[in-house]
Amino acid sequence: MKAQRVTIHTLRQMKERGEKIAVLTAYDATFARLLDESGADVLLVGDSLGMVVQGNDTTLPVTLEDMAYHCRAVVRGARRAHIVGDMPFMTYQASIEQGMTNAGRLIKEGGCHSVKIEGGAAYAELVKRLVGAGIPVMGHIGLTPQSYHQLGGFKVQGRDAGGRERLLADALALEAAGCYAVVLEAIPQDIAREITAALQIPTIGIGAGTGCDGQVLVSYDMLGMDETFKPRFVRRFATLGATIKEAVGQYVSEVRKGSFPSDAESFAVSESRPQGPDPALYSTAAAKK
Repeated sequence: MKAQRVTIHTLRQMKERGEKIAVLTAYDATFARLLDESGADVLLVGDSLGMVVQGNDTTLPVTLEDMAYHCRAVVRGARRAHIVGDMPFMTYQASIEQGMTNAGRLIKEGGCHSVKIEGGAAYAELVKRLVGAGIPVMGHIGLTPQSYHQLGGFKVQGRDAGGRERLLADALALEAAGCYAVVLEAIPQDIAREITAALQIPTIGIGAGTGCDGQVLVSYDMLGMDETFKPRFVRRFATLGATIKEAVGQYVSEVRKGSFPSDAESFAVSESRPQGPDPALYSTAAAKK
């Protein structure tokens, strides 16, 4: 039976019921399938791919074409989760017309179900226009990685004088403009709790404490893929970096010893062909269920 797709309305209903929303990043079809089958409600195709996939120091080099490519892969891998694609740096900041055009491209070419835009009240008019055109928008305030240089690095936001008021005003402006949810990143948890209580739309926290309606983590961080990276707000639910290195080390060793492949993992000319059609070498039946 085909799983029912999570929509922006599903997420609103989850907030109303007090049910927490689980969000993870995904960048390819295999990860999307695994995260989707494990119950993630939303898969964010984040411009964080610029760092964890492409190896850049920031998200700034990511292009719209990069995002569309990875969105297509994730959409192909997921059956239930809502898919949201990040709008990359300088694909919407120059003008409302630029933002409309590029968000439309990400929906059409990437196949995602909504887009995410960093920034607060300054982008309310763009959000309003996008929603009016039928493009759902997730907001993102607090630490906005695309403003890395302006913020002076990846730092907790909202601790300065007036920080609470600015964040709350930004959140309310995005809700009024039509956002269906807003990410709260790296802000004190008491501020995040206040914003969550003030909004009718879900809040998704990352480094924003327990009071948000949902949580998001970069999947590579949550799975412990990089043993050198562990900010305070990340919990490692696995240590796959060590597991992968151990598996690869064993593979390299067995290749060098000549113990892989074995006869059982090889083909012989003398083997009799099975009756009927020759079975496919690689079966895709499981992927088409």
